[in-house]
Amino acid sequence: MARDSYLKDSSSSELSSEVPLSVKTMYDIAEFVLRAATLIKARQAEEMVNALEDFYRNHRGGKVLVMGAGRSGLVGRAFAMRLLHLGYNSYVLGETIVPAIRENDIAIAISGSGRTKLIVTAAEAVREAKSRLIAITSYADSPLGRMADIVVEVPGRTKYSKNEDYFARQILGINEPLAPLGTLFEDATQVFLDGIVAELMVRLKKTEEDLRLVHANIEL
Repeated sequence: MARDSYLKDSSSSELSSEVPLSVKTMYDIAEFVLRAATLIKARQAEEMVNALEDFYRNHRGGKVLVMGAGRSGLVGRAFAMRLLHLGYNSYVLGETIVPAIRENDIAIAISGSGRTKLIVTAAEAVREAKSRLIAITSYADSPLGRMADIVVEVPGRTKYSKNEDYFARQILGINEPLAPLGTLFEDATQVFLDGIVAELMVRLKKTEEDLRLVHANIEL
């Protein structure tokens, strides 16, 4: 079926009933991300970019550790890769080559609920090391949010589960309704972090060619 035969306009509510659910879901997620973009506080985003820019200019030898569990961890990996391309010494929690973080390093923790035990415990270790902590979460008043030096609130989850911890949910086989709610946070966070990369490219005067030169030339 041709695309124009079932798409009436850009609103998912106006899509023809013949549109596959998978495609309609893409529209729903895209619309959510657009709404999320209007709700993210400009001051919070600015604080995060300022911290990363200052770190690059004044603590180039330092480390940036990105932390997240489950799909949030995958989003974090993608962001850590781009930070590496920009010239940062970036690492991902859980990898075997992660060095100790020290004072003046930065940790970026991603958790929709702000209560994931693994990430909260890691954040506590970050505070003990006197590193700077940036939290990306839907709840600024969560344990993670309260510990952070900088909080960026990204909408996603609409309520707490009775069991917020990612690994506990996996062990118990709990997937619904948390999976859809988590998906919205993760997708919005992925797009937000891509926006952070774009702004850092401008501020640090990095071109796509600069990033390409750092990009892996041996890939699986």
